[in-house]
Amino acid sequence: MSDSNLNPQPLPPQQPQYAQQPYGGAQPGWNTMSIVAFVATFFISILGIILGFVALSQIKRTGEQGRGLALAAIIIGFIALALGIIFTIIIVAAIAANPNVTYQGS
Repeated sequence: MSDSNLNPQPLPPQQPQYAQQPYGGAQPGWNTMSIVAFVATFFISILGIILGFVALSQIKRTGEQGRGLALAAIIIGFIALALGIIFTIIIVAAIAANPNVTYQGS
């Protein structure tokens, strides 16, 4: 039983493989959509939610910063939307519970 690989030839030294980074090695900047989503969610929550999901998709594809802002926009937007629905239900229920109250305008 002879092994033909008793004296293997040494492999040539390999150069380390580094992932290419955009912008000359600098880390990519902030995703603008995540910043817009975070700001918009305080004014129009549904817009912040939509833009937050779009920003997450862009960040996943490009590797930019801003994932936390996009997640915050989505979470705050859903909370604001839920609170708005709850308050609307409470107000409608309060008005429906007092049908005899009329508005005394000028």
